Amino acid sequence: FLFCSRLFQTCKGGRFTGVFALVLREFSAPANALQDYTKDHGIETQFGKRIDDVHMLFRHCTKLHSAKCLHARLIVSQAIQNVCVSAKLVNLYCYLGSLALARHAFDSIQNKDVYAWNAMVSGYVRLGSSSEAIKCFSLFMMTSGLQPDYRTFPSVLKACRSLLDGMKIHCSALKYGFVWDVFVAASLVHLYCRYGPVANARRLFDEMPVRDMGSWNAMISGYCQSGNAEEALALSKELKVMDAVTIVSLLAACTEAGDFVRGVLIHLYSIKHGLDSELFVSNKLIDMYAESGNLKGCQKVFDEMVVRDLITWNSMIKAYEVNEQPVKALRLFEEMQFNRIQPDCLTLISLASTLAQLGDVRGGRSVQGFTLRKGWILEDVTVGNTVVDMYAKLGLVDSARAVFDYLPSKDVISWNTIISGYAQNGFAAEAIEMYNEMEEGGEMTPNQGTWVSVLPACSQSGALRQGVKIHGRLLKNGLCSDVFIGTSLADMYGKCGRLEDALSLFYQIPRVSSVPWNTLIACHGLHGHGEKAMKLFREMLDEGVKPDHITFVTLLSACSHSGLVTEGRWLFETMQRDYNIAPSLKHYGCMVDLFGRAGQLETAFSFIKAMPVRPDASIWGALLGACRVHGHVDLGKVASEHLFEVEPEHVGYHVLLSNMYASAGKWEGVDEIRGKGLRKTPGWSSMEVNNKVEVFYTGNQTHPMHEEIYKELTLLHEKMKMIGYVPDHRFVLQDVEDDEKEHILMSHSERLAIAFALVTTPPKTRIQIFKNLRVCSDCHSVTKFISRITEREIVVRDSNRFHHFKDGVCSCGDYW
Repeated sequence: FLFCSRLFQTCKGGRFTGVFALVLREFSAPANALQDYTKDHGIETQFGKRIDDVHMLFRHCTKLHSAKCLHARLIVSQAIQNVCVSAKLVNLYCYLGSLALARHAFDSIQNKDVYAWNAMVSGYVRLGSSSEAIKCFSLFMMTSGLQPDYRTFPSVLKACRSLLDGMKIHCSALKYGFVWDVFVAASLVHLYCRYGPVANARRLFDEMPVRDMGSWNAMISGYCQSGNAEEALALSKELKVMDAVTIVSLLAACTEAGDFVRGVLIHLYSIKHGLDSELFVSNKLIDMYAESGNLKGCQKVFDEMVVRDLITWNSMIKAYEVNEQPVKALRLFEEMQFNRIQPDCLTLISLASTLAQLGDVRGGRSVQGFTLRKGWILEDVTVGNTVVDMYAKLGLVDSARAVFDYLPSKDVISWNTIISGYAQNGFAAEAIEMYNEMEEGGEMTPNQGTWVSVLPACSQSGALRQGVKIHGRLLKNGLCSDVFIGTSLADMYGKCGRLEDALSLFYQIPRVSSVPWNTLIACHGLHGHGEKAMKLFREMLDEGVKPDHITFVTLLSACSHSGLVTEGRWLFETMQRDYNIAPSLKHYGCMVDLFGRAGQLETAFSFIKAMPVRPDASIWGALLGACRVHGHVDLGKVASEHLFEVEPEHVGYHVLLSNMYASAGKWEGVDEIRGKGLRKTPGWSSMEVNNKVEVFYTGNQTHPMHEEIYKELTLLHEKMKMIGYVPDHRFVLQDVEDDEKEHILMSHSERLAIAFALVTTPPKTRIQIFKNLRVCSDCHSVTKFISRITEREIVVRDSNRFHHFKDGVCSCGDYW
């Protein structure tokens, strides 16, 4: 640049034209256009003559090197000495993104006027240098001797990053009499909405003598940005006319407030006044309809758009992804590629969630590869978190952990994602371990998402002590009243056997939605308290809380575990008749389980055949499980045939059928199924002793205290036989001698855990055990005998429910 400048200064007449043409040929088409214009019009050195022609040259400068050429020509022609021209050059450099050249041009101006100072301040603001904009304004006020005008304040107010800075500028605006200028007042409203109480902004707005559309938009968008959507909608009722900016702000407010009827009315207004054709209005309409679940509305807006940008496609893909229609979301992504629209980070975030919903592992790995190739996974932590979440939802927790470890920087969402990923896939111990690692690091402060992720892990593993520790921290920070955290705590206590504590927490949190009610109903069902679950349901209705589909799933499950067949039938009818909730496969599955547990196997089979939707694996699996318990081999075989048509590769259902054959003594059926090479999920039981979780596997002899454990079991076995215990060999799934069957039964995981607790804990201490599979009938009978002999209360939570054993009686009434 300096070389060109000096070279032009040494050239005169034709030599100048030749050098100018030579340099311009090295630049772009806009620069060549500049050359042509110079040739036709020339640049007069006398100020006031043809300065308007100089301004025309700025239109051709669309790139930085052409702007440098113009700058050099202005220096040679001395037109640079015109303040208006120099200020326009400052603006040009800022527009092209070069603050250094803009400041150089600004500093070269001899007699700066207000326009020049405004140009430099607004340039700093436009390029994100807020602190420099404030410094430049301060320099202007202290050294120039000039007075600011109405253009000065809006720019510098945008640069303010604190309420204090804004109040100083507000004082200056008051001093110079510009506070009621509509542009200045609108900027002040924006400032107070961002950094101060919204009430201050509203007071300023109400005092404005004149309000233009910008002032209204500033106040409405200010309410939206500060989370006061209801206030924004209330204010808009005073408006007689709206523009596109108003409509976008109000649509955002409707989305936040959940007032979708108002959103439709605003849509109608935009159609009537021809504003729906604005691209950003259409994009916001898609977002609003997506949030309301109205995918037809989204699609209609999308189809009627003449112009679509990347935001449009992202909004549509997200709309289908959020509303759990992954096939259509994927089809839209493919259509987007066909239209040669390049995806960005937001596209990949929605696509990753879509592929997780589809269970598309191969597609998920392709997404990770694409983000790595683009470098997004390293540059944007949100993208990395999305990939971790995608792998977790696909069940690939090892891949999720590998990506998590690879992330160069992690935020609290990264930790929440991996913790919830472990918990959702049944790796409760690993989830708690990650939470402890996060705490030990000390760099991250847990938030609501952290607690809501780790507390379910405590529920799964029965880590009551860890849960109580977290509860103490939440009490200290005053977070227990949060509905999501409070509900998670209640769920943790309920699933760890402390139902009284769960109820106490339940009555301390807001209960205006169905979420906390569903949690307590589920906990009561897990403990076999079907009657209490129904009482909670009636209390929920009395408080005016509307039940949802999850409410009825938890209620039907509670009835199933308590044998309340009549109540279950009534709930199934009420759900459809009074609340217009169409039964899902989960509801049908609960009904089949309800009939099956009650021994009404033929009723369950007839119910399945009458279903209006095709039964899935969970339906036939529930019937097969009931046939296994009640020994109905023929119907079990029918159920298994249907089951393996729907899900032929599910190992658990093959094992269930094998166990049913074994219980009936049909060993040829057992051999046929085991010949397929299927591996059963190993049974394990865990318990917390001395701040440590001990895990026992069936037949395990590797525990350091295994000799003491088996010795205790042998003594208990002899005592139980003396008071009437008879081993139930139906639950030995091997064709061996009776004495060997007794030994196999004695090595079940819950018996090992009980014996360990008897050896290591003081007499009459309560024993609590968690088992990953359903307790077999023989172990259930044995635990009743042990509770009687040892005078201990023994609590066992299996995969279905809680069993409270005391004085030889179980709380389930032998119904589970």
